[in-house]
Amino acid sequence: MIITKENCSVYPIKVPAKHGLKTFNFYLREDNGSLSLIDAGVNTAECWDVFMNTMAETGFALHDLDRIILTHNHEDHIGLVNRILSVKEVPVYAHTEAIHRLKRDKDFFALRVEFFRKLYQEMGCGAAGEKQVEKLKAAVKKNEKDKIKSEIISLAESDTIVGLQVIETPGHSPDHLVFLDAERRQLFGGDHLIGHISSNAIVEPDQEGKRILTLVEYIRSLEKCIGLDLETIFSGHGSFIHNHRQLIHHRLEKIQQKSERLLELIDSGMSTAAQLAQVYYRDKYETQFSLVMSEIIGQLDWLETKKKIGKEQKDGVWHYYVTVFE
Repeated sequence: MIITKENCSVYPIKVPAKHGLKTFNFYLREDNGSLSLIDAGVNTAECWDVFMNTMAETGFALHDLDRIILTHNHEDHIGLVNRILSVKEVPVYAHTEAIHRLKRDKDFFALRVEFFRKLYQEMGCGAAGEKQVEKLKAAVKKNEKDKIKSEIISLAESDTIVGLQVIETPGHSPDHLVFLDAERRQLFGGDHLIGHISSNAIVEPDQEGKRILTLVEYIRSLEKCIGLDLETIFSGHGSFIHNHRQLIHHRLEKIQQKSERLLELIDSGMSTAAQLAQVYYRDKYETQFSLVMSEIIGQLDWLETKKKIGKEQKDGVWHYYVTVFE
C-alpha cells in the first residue's frame, strides 16, 4: 500500500502480531527525495523480511534510508534499528527521555529494578510483586545486547524534522512523541492512540527514581491532541485512525468509568492496590501482572490528584480511602 498526498508518500509496513495488538506497524515516508523510517518494528526474521520486501516493492534499498525516527523506546518499535545500522549508519532520533533507556544505561536499569521492588511492596503485592521483580532482573541482563549502538539525537516539543512537527505525548511511555504533518493532516501516532484497544499508561520512574504519574500525563496528552486537525493517524498497531476526536472522547469516558468503579471498590473496604487489581482484573492479575498494576496504580494516582481519595501507610503498605464520592 502506498499513500501519496501532495508530493509526499507513506509506505506502511504491517507485520502480524499475536494477542490483541493485531499488527506491528511502522512506516517509510518519502518527502522531497528524503527517506525516513518512523519506528522500526520488532526484532524478528519475519519483521525484517516484511521490511525488506516493502523496500524492494517500492523501489528502495537500505542505502536510500536517510534517518530513523522513533516514537518511543518500547521493544516493538525499535526492533530493527541495530540491524539497519549494521548495514548503513543513519542518524537515529528520539526523545531525550528515551536515550538512557535505548542505551540500556546500567545505573538507570538498576534504579528501575529497585523502584519496582519498593513500589510493589508498598502496593501490597507480596509474592506476585517479588516474582515480577525477578523477571525484571532477568530482562535487564537479557536485553543488554539490544542497546542502540549509534548516537541518538534528541527531539523535543515543537522541534521540526523533515516537515514533521514534534509533539510530546507522555503517558504510554515517558518519552512518547507523535509527529504531525499539518499540511497533509497526518499524524504518526505510535502507541498514543490505537483504534481497537486502549493504550496502557505504563507506570515508570523518572531518572531520579521518582514515580511518574503516567495516567495523569496520558489524559493530558489525549486532551492535547483533540484539537489537532487530522485526516489520518498512522497508528503503531491495527488500522489507521480517521475519527481521532471521537476515539479520544471514548477513551476518556472509559477512564472515567474505571475510576468510578474503583471508587466504589475502595468505598466497600478494599484499600490496597493489589486488592483492587485482583478484584477488578481477576485472572489477569496473575497473567498480565505488570500491565494490571500499572492500570490500577495510574488510576489511584489520578484519583488522588483529583482529591477523591487519600492514603495512609500501615506496615509499609499504602491503604487508600475515599474522601469525595460523587
